[in-house]
Amino acid sequence: MSESSDELAAGYRRFRSERWPAAKAEYEALAAHGQRPHTLVVACSDSRADPALIFDTAPGQLFVVRNVANLVPPYEPDGLLHGVSAALEFGVKVLGVSRIVVMGHAHCGGVNAMLNGAPDNCQDFVAPWVRQGAPVVRRVAEAVEPDQVEQAAEEAVVRLSIENLRTFPWIAEREAAGELTLTGLHFGIADGILRALAGPGRFTAL
Repeated sequence: MSESSDELAAGYRRFRSERWPAAKAEYEALAAHGQRPHTLVVACSDSRADPALIFDTAPGQLFVVRNVANLVPPYEPDGLLHGVSAALEFGVKVLGVSRIVVMGHAHCGGVNAMLNGAPDNCQDFVAPWVRQGAPVVRRVAEAVEPDQVEQAAEEAVVRLSIENLRTFPWIAEREAAGELTLTGLHFGIADGILRALAGPGRFTAL
């Protein structure tokens, strides 16, 4: 590994010396028998909101999809490249997860880009990606006080992604049959509080 990645190498050495001995059998079982995660998490790529840390999970428990602003696009099987949709299809149809969680978070740069525009040097991919959420967050922003805009917009994106999940027929069918649960969450980076979508427009602390 290059000198610039010394922190990663040091972290790996800690993993091998401190965690691997206790987890070795668990990893061997996962390698031999395959993964059977119970939950698929759609989360933001933000380095401050890591689902595995927040939920204190063991290897093999979560199937995680991370992208800018934890967005789920609508169902659109057009033969083009759809990374989030591909992960959803694999997680639901192949792995058989029983829950899909969409987890937004405080101070989300992707949501800020929906409100104020993507950075000038991120027009190739970030700008068109966040554009799908811009109408929703801007409507919400007009309906709340200025000091509530950021959080209200982040919550709106979680709700949008949950709504878009239901446009996938094989997700909607499983949810209707009671085989799949959809959960919306919002994580507070500064206070560590996780809040769940409990009804239209309402998030409550867990």
